[in-house]
Amino acid sequence: MMLDIFSSFDPGTNLIHSSFSPSMFWISIMTTIMIFSGTLWTTPSPITLILFSSMSIMNEQSNRTSSIHIKGMNHMLVTLFIMIIVINLMGLLPAVFSFSSHLIFTLSFGLPLWMTLIISGIMFNPSSWAASLLPGGAPDWLNPFLVIIETISITVRPITLSFRLAANMSAGHIVLALMSSYGTAAVFSSIWTLILIILTQIGYIMFEFGICLIQAYIFCLLLSLYSNDHP
Repeated sequence: MMLDIFSSFDPGTNLIHSSFSPSMFWISIMTTIMIFSGTLWTTPSPITLILFSSMSIMNEQSNRTSSIHIKGMNHMLVTLFIMIIVINLMGLLPAVFSFSSHLIFTLSFGLPLWMTLIISGIMFNPSSWAASLLPGGAPDWLNPFLVIIETISITVRPITLSFRLAANMSAGHIVLALMSSYGTAAVFSSIWTLILIILTQIGYIMFEFGICLIQAYIFCLLLSLYSNDHP
């Protein structure tokens, strides 16, 4: 029975029904290969260079914000950055369930980390955190409205943060599914149409590789910028 495009992202319709999902299986295999292959090189391997370059990019970004003054925040952002990249790239593999395309996955990271910064700021310096809700130099009659607007903007941060990652990854997978459907139909029509669709899909897959890296960077970048409000 043929499933619609959105049903293909449902974990209940996955081909492999087990407690150990295909994505975790691929991640465990790739992690094991990366760990053992690193010992076979007298100089750093290409995988090691890519890994450390990604870590240095996120580490430099974290050092530009207030997250450098929060204990453990810098290491957490670097680890989260690498993990989201791996999960995004694994989602492009055939028959692998894409975790980052679902809001429950992105909210499980965005909401606790945002809440941690809020609770930590309130416990560390309540008066300074409350003062950050009101920008300086505003007229007195506008202060209540500015506090409400700032509170709403802070409250919706985890929602926008999580929706951005899930929506961008889901959109890319839907376009790839549409191209595959058109490519299957073009087999019986024209060879030139089929070649055009295949070349377009190859180019879009390369574009999706870039989207996977950029979305992981934006997710961690916004978290590091949110730490600037910490007193």
